[in-house]
Amino acid sequence: MIKKRLPVEVGKMRIGILALQGAVREHRNMLHRLNVETVDVLNPSDLDGIDGLILPGGESTTVGKLLVRYNLLEPIAELGRKGLPIFGTCTGMILLSKYINNSEQYRLGLMDTYVERNAFGRQLASFEADMAIPVLGDIPFHTVFIRAPYIDKVESNVKILLSWQDKILFAEQDNFLAVAFHPELTNDTRVHEYFLKNTIICST
Repeated sequence: MIKKRLPVEVGKMRIGILALQGAVREHRNMLHRLNVETVDVLNPSDLDGIDGLILPGGESTTVGKLLVRYNLLEPIAELGRKGLPIFGTCTGMILLSKYINNSEQYRLGLMDTYVERNAFGRQLASFEADMAIPVLGDIPFHTVFIRAPYIDKVESNVKILLSWQDKILFAEQDNFLAVAFHPELTNDTRVHEYFLKNTIICST
């Protein structure tokens, strides 16, 4: 288990987790381990007063339709444009992207990235691997991929944090963070810590 290295301010945060589908509980548990208050986001009013937002994995087409049904798509997009830190895992990476290859599905469209859905194949093609991610330190991160997407192209304002076999798996743009894998399914808090530290920077 990775030792926590967070400043005191993190304990005062309130992070929303989009709770329409996916690994909501796992993200919640990870943040609670870091002494961060969470709120499940199901309606626009749940966005009030949050310091950041996590978009969990799930099925991107379904989540996109649910964002529209529950009147969350534009409120979240608007908060993102105003500077709210948003962290997307797997499906969240797809929803954050402006461009989804061969798809017109609903998306937030906040990151200047081009995403390929289900890029590693079906469920049986899911895999795990230890990968070196320099921004997280010297210890490799155990990545878990489940029907994962990847980014195949970015604009110049996007920072690539991890690529593997010419596939971009971890990227950052201003107040947005996107990963293709599922850090919430591990015991390693470093990706969530990185998001929280960026949230502090965005709030100052």
